[in-house]
Amino acid sequence: MKRERLDRLRILGVVSGISGWLVILASIQRSPWFVFTEHAFSDLGGPMATDAWLFSNGMILTGFMIVLFGIYLVHASFNKLTTVGAAFLMITGMFLTLIGVFPSGTKPHFIVSVLFFAHSDLSILAWGTGLMGGEQNVFGKIFIGMGLLGPVLTAVIPWPSTAVVEAFGIMIMNVWVALMYMNPHERGA
Repeated sequence: MKRERLDRLRILGVVSGISGWLVILASIQRSPWFVFTEHAFSDLGGPMATDAWLFSNGMILTGFMIVLFGIYLVHASFNKLTTVGAAFLMITGMFLTLIGVFPSGTKPHFIVSVLFFAHSDLSILAWGTGLMGGEQNVFGKIFIGMGLLGPVLTAVIPWPSTAVVEAFGIMIMNVWVALMYMNPHERGA
């Protein structure tokens, strides 16, 4: 019975990705001043925002869903490294929640934003490393590549705006969650 209840949390990985994008798109729609190639997504919750509450509350809700998906991954983990990856994902969700609590323009905003993306990469990297040495070597290598690709490309590409690089980082997370969701027993999820 307990396992069935925890298994229901699995869908929250996909739902959190959809939720995050819907919140961003709805916030952009409500903020005609926003330019994807000039701003950061967090500006949608800052002082210039038309409906800052929409972005901030959406990030809080989406972050909470990521934490619950992380709890599911702890349940589904099968070694120490995948457990560490799941724990990093729960921390990722907490930092996304803090982005909603500390919107653009507040002192803690920058650090919680950076830590959100850093912990996401660490989660993917740890889970991928946990898959190495077994039947899932291929996915282990893919996940390790994804976990390294994000921060490396973020550092070396001259991105036109913060929103563009944020979209890149979010897409890496979305692809990882989709791969984890599609064949859960093969990936440990």
